[in-house]
Amino acid sequence: MRLVRISIPAICGLCLCLFALGLKTGDDPGERVAVYANSFLESLTEDQKKIAVMPYDSEQRVDWHFIPKKTRKGLVLREMNVAQRTAALRLVRSTLSEAGYDKASKIMLLEGVLRELEGKGRTWERDPEKYFVTIFGTPGDAEPWGLSFEGHHMSLNFSFRDGKIADSTPQFFAANPATIMNDVSGPLGKGTRVLKDEEQLAFDLINGLGKNEQKAAIIADEAPKELRFAGEAQVSVGEPEGVPYVEMDETNQRLLTQLIDTYINAVPEKLADERRQRIEEDGKAGIHFAWAGALKPGIGHYYRVRGKRFLIEFVNTQADAAGNPANHIHSVWRDVSGDFDLDNQ
Repeated sequence: MRLVRISIPAICGLCLCLFALGLKTGDDPGERVAVYANSFLESLTEDQKKIAVMPYDSEQRVDWHFIPKKTRKGLVLREMNVAQRTAALRLVRSTLSEAGYDKASKIMLLEGVLRELEGKGRTWERDPEKYFVTIFGTPGDAEPWGLSFEGHHMSLNFSFRDGKIADSTPQFFAANPATIMNDVSGPLGKGTRVLKDEEQLAFDLINGLGKNEQKAAIIADEAPKELRFAGEAQVSVGEPEGVPYVEMDETNQRLLTQLIDTYINAVPEKLADERRQRIEEDGKAGIHFAWAGALKPGIGHYYRVRGKRFLIEFVNTQADAAGNPANHIHSVWRDVSGDFDLDNQ
């Protein structure tokens, strides 16, 4: 098969135009994703299907990570023709909201920025097309099935049961540079902040807390180097740490809600509403916000938000590819009750 490569600006345009491709907001997300999954599979050759499809009970389904790798599970975008790549990205788009897909597209494009900043002596390829699609099982109503879209700095994982999305975690997004501070070529210009809200809302919150609340929120003077449970199939959390939601004033409660919504709203509206409903059922009284590290940008900082059934973690301690300190974000939304729908296995 002759493969057609697409330039970085072209893949950006392709990603953004997919917003309009037959995505009806009223459809059930699980049903819609199954339709696009089967459409993607129909576009593949038999040899490609052998790479893209694995059994639902494969150990690979829960094997996730965001670090750069030479290869990953599944079929990589750059080994698809234009029609197949369009079908793959349309499938990914069906799992996300407009805001979520915009982040995903720009994270892919940041690979081009990294390639330029790191130069010829770089260790990794930094290819915006080096993202992999894997389908576990058979998309449809009868049996559970799963979907993974993963590459450097992004891991999106979905589990389906009874025709619906049963779980949508781990949901991992990252950005290097967190803020593009250098003049670079391509569609992402100087000043771009792909995960701006994830960082800025948290800064606004920690710096807006009263003295006692801020003291309760800060669990360490130095930020950890990495997220906890990175690459692990399940989180193993203890008691919540930090300041409880109920001890914040209304202004800071609103900021914390906005911060949580930033992660919730990466997925389609109906699925986002289900996430919010679970939080309401559990009660906001159990939500805690914890912080570690500096209270201003440019120095390592970290936070976590813990609810009964969800965990958000964010860390920015690494320098970016140009050497700017604390300008490299990792962020994740986890299901404390069981990522990958493992609580129903």
